[in-house]
Amino acid sequence: MPERDSTSPCLESLSLKSRCNQIKFCRASDSPGTCHLQSAIGDWRLAIGYSVCCHLASQSKLFVSPPYAGKKKLYCAPQKPDNTGMKLITTLRWGRWCPALVLVAASSQLAVGADSSSSDAATATPPPGFTALFNGQDLTGWRGGDTFDHRKLLAMPAAEREAQIAKWTDQMKGHWTVENGELVNDGEGAYATTEKDYGDFELLVEYKTVPRADSGIYLRGCPQVQIWDYTEQDKFPLGADKGSGGLWNNSPGAPGKDPLVLADKPFGEWNQVRVLMVGARVSVWLNKKLVVDHALLENYYDRKTPVPPKGPIELQTHGGEIRWRNLFIREIGSDEADKILASHGGEAFKSIFNGRDFTGWAGPTNEYEVVNGAIQCRPNKGGTIYTTDEYTDFMARLEIKLPPGGNNGLAIRYPGYGDTAYVGMCELQVLDDNYEKATGEKIDPRQAHGSAYGMVAAARGYQHPIGEWNFEEVTIKGPKIKVELNGTVILDCDLSTVTEFMANSKHPGKDRTKGSFGFAGHNDPVAFRNIQIKPL
Repeated sequence: MPERDSTSPCLESLSLKSRCNQIKFCRASDSPGTCHLQSAIGDWRLAIGYSVCCHLASQSKLFVSPPYAGKKKLYCAPQKPDNTGMKLITTLRWGRWCPALVLVAASSQLAVGADSSSSDAATATPPPGFTALFNGQDLTGWRGGDTFDHRKLLAMPAAEREAQIAKWTDQMKGHWTVENGELVNDGEGAYATTEKDYGDFELLVEYKTVPRADSGIYLRGCPQVQIWDYTEQDKFPLGADKGSGGLWNNSPGAPGKDPLVLADKPFGEWNQVRVLMVGARVSVWLNKKLVVDHALLENYYDRKTPVPPKGPIELQTHGGEIRWRNLFIREIGSDEADKILASHGGEAFKSIFNGRDFTGWAGPTNEYEVVNGAIQCRPNKGGTIYTTDEYTDFMARLEIKLPPGGNNGLAIRYPGYGDTAYVGMCELQVLDDNYEKATGEKIDPRQAHGSAYGMVAAARGYQHPIGEWNFEEVTIKGPKIKVELNGTVILDCDLSTVTEFMANSKHPGKDRTKGSFGFAGHNDPVAFRNIQIKPL
């Protein structure tokens, strides 16, 4: 690269802060430039030359020359801070030589910008429970990616899929570099994408970008936690003035699309992002401010289906330099996921099971038992037990644990007699997602877990492993039913519009407007606990 042009003007001032001293000097634009030192304060012994190079790159360090060594040159290179003897000053693009008289500090260290608290990214240690996505040295663990449906990628023949990934990775390598422990993109090329897919997780990331840049973080391959220039007026109609951190690709007006508060830091400072994703539920904190609160991330590729249960983390490139560091992830297990989901929106729910006996329940309760505070169907027993109270519109919350091949159901608006799948509004199926593999029996899609049995199929693949508890929330409002399993909406339907039925067996009770809530057992020891209802 050519030496910097000493005649280029300075465009803005930048403060360099230390613990007890401050020096102000000019910063050049993206074009090469040189600026004069403007002022110095504090008890420093400074040798002031005529100029210093002022195009900055974070984490670069200047070796300080002896006082008044004006004829010596200065090399800027990524270094670890030295806590003894001669100190280092953060400034300048690394790898540059600068003819300048320099600043000398014998006992303190200056750090560029207002955000100087983080340690060197190359040596950052993950917080307890987290692992590093980026090792600070190279692109190990990363491949290329794009705005591409992860389900379609996985459905490709292996050779075709590998060729596509190789193509993206080649496009990535020319635009992503590692500089002093930071992952740097020039605004072009394929997206940096984790080789590993993730389900439920907590993600920590720091980024720093430039004016007019536009980027984002894809979750399970789906766009995106938005990152952009909150001062770019041309994008105010798109919501840029509201700031970064929102789920921008959600539908207009949908929760999470716009951030709750403007939390971006000024350009030149590092922003801290925390993302908590359980199912399709996403919470985002930007610079420790909550900007998205437990919102559903919509599937950009097909809004009629939920986001995949697993997928990669992608760092988007979109026209401006962006730097990343301290990328850490923690995978979340089933128990913690259930607790997170239960901690949101639980107001006005009331328990309908006391955890000890069947007080408030009717039907063949002798076919069930209470085991460790849960209602469990006895092996080779069954029938429909139901609440003595009846409900019209309501929400139900409960946890469900299935054995291999387990089969049961939620009785919705049950009249107290007959088969709830037909005489009740419906039976919401409770079934092992791997039922066919476990039993060797083939099922209709309308028999899968969460389906309105025999009428409307639910999305599959969102259960926790067999033997672990699942958190389910059901909303019944008029003829509409919504089932959210482990944070993902797997069914959202209107039974009044259903005209085709499995095996041509009509469901005369589907338009029922009132009835009990219950469990329709089918011989398997399926368990239910923390059973709550909220009338609407």
